[in-house]
Amino acid sequence: MKQHSLGLGQTAKRTRRREFLDEMEKVVPWADLVALVSPYLPEGKRGRPPFSPESMLRIHFMQQWFALSDPAMEEALHDMPVFREFAGLEGWDERLPDESTILRFRHVLEKHKLAAQILQTVNDLLSAKGVMLKSGTVVDATLIAAPSSTKNKSGERDPEMKQSRKGQQWYFGMKCHIGVDIESGLVHTVKGTSGAVNDVIEANSLVRSSDHEVFADAGYQGAGKRPDARDDVTWNIAMRPGKRRMLDLAKLIEALTEELERVKAGIRARVEHPFRVVKRQFGHIKVRYRGLAKNTAQLHTLFALANLWLVRRKLMGAQA
Repeated sequence: MKQHSLGLGQTAKRTRRREFLDEMEKVVPWADLVALVSPYLPEGKRGRPPFSPESMLRIHFMQQWFALSDPAMEEALHDMPVFREFAGLEGWDERLPDESTILRFRHVLEKHKLAAQILQTVNDLLSAKGVMLKSGTVVDATLIAAPSSTKNKSGERDPEMKQSRKGQQWYFGMKCHIGVDIESGLVHTVKGTSGAVNDVIEANSLVRSSDHEVFADAGYQGAGKRPDARDDVTWNIAMRPGKRRMLDLAKLIEALTEELERVKAGIRARVEHPFRVVKRQFGHIKVRYRGLAKNTAQLHTLFALANLWLVRRKLMGAQA
């Protein structure tokens, strides 16, 4: 009987997944990031030869882009030729990393706090290209849900995750606090806390030393009066919604106040774009690990990749 090949990887169709990976191939500073993580990886003097640092870094980034767990990432490498090709493991006899290898690589990043350095490396590159300007910051926070079930190995919820109320709704999980560059809309600072921490507590830790203007929503009232606030920083905080609704637009002063609030809202809107990319584009709507440290490390990587995604057209245009 004639043997038929399955023809995997032979299709000429440009899928959205392939288009996405082709774009990220061009904009991620692979050489700089590989140089960052390589000193912390095993040299392979004993046992099986290790996978190359670049292949493992590419696999780690694919996990973030497509919201894949370690076992799901292992299966995806076996199932999807485009993933193997992106990782540089497309040979028919190529050995593929299992979930334990993928897990150990992530633990190396966590142990040496390399995720925060990945974000800094990306931002330094963007600053050198004139994309990120240090002229001011917009701060905001978002809730990221955590499993509230106790049906797990420890029989309890993650003790580092807490309840938080937004409006009339209660949420269980953590908060992600970010500082975003006003001009470019790119994230420069990331903080992770339990869901019970008030936004204003982390406000001043999100401000860069070069910032003198900061914009925030009404939840940051009093940020400029806290003990850690700087005297040379002006806080432009939104008026509380109830007070804003009471403005009489027939009066010139109050009409100008309303116009000022609209301008501030337009500036603050830039902080929502990175959240949209991480939550909608990359699908990160729930924490994946237990503990704040692991999840905060993942957020650093996610926002580094989100920054590259947001300016990919500009970067590819410059390359062209």
